[in-house]
Amino acid sequence: PYTTLFRSVKLAVINTISGAIGVMANHQPIVSALKIDAIKVTFADSDDEFIAVNGGFAEFSNNTLTVVAESAETAQAIDVQRAESAKQRAEEHISHANEVHDPNELARAEVALARAVNRIKIVTSK
Repeated sequence: PYTTLFRSVKLAVINTISGAIGVMANHQPIVSALKIDAIKVTFADSDDEFIAVNGGFAEFSNNTLTVVAESAETAQAIDVQRAESAKQRAEEHISHANEVHDPNELARAEVALARAVNRIKIVTSK
């Protein structure tokens, strides 16, 4: 699990299904569903860090941001070759789903593609 305990965070930008939200100390409490996208964390003592999050939800209360997601990876933890392979497989599945007119396969493949693209984006934005 990824944790930022014992590090001072100046700002966290979370991408929710309703749009991006910047969260700083003493922000009003929120709970929101997350998109497959990046969380940008600005630490008081270092550069920004990007975390690839595959959906889930975020809660901010009592000056603590909690993210519950299927997966969350920093740029350093992402295997780019594996992400590129996943992207290629997802694109092939999308093509196949369109050929056979399978909406369920198409939906699953589109989610897989979004996850792979998100992981690649995190590595290239560091």
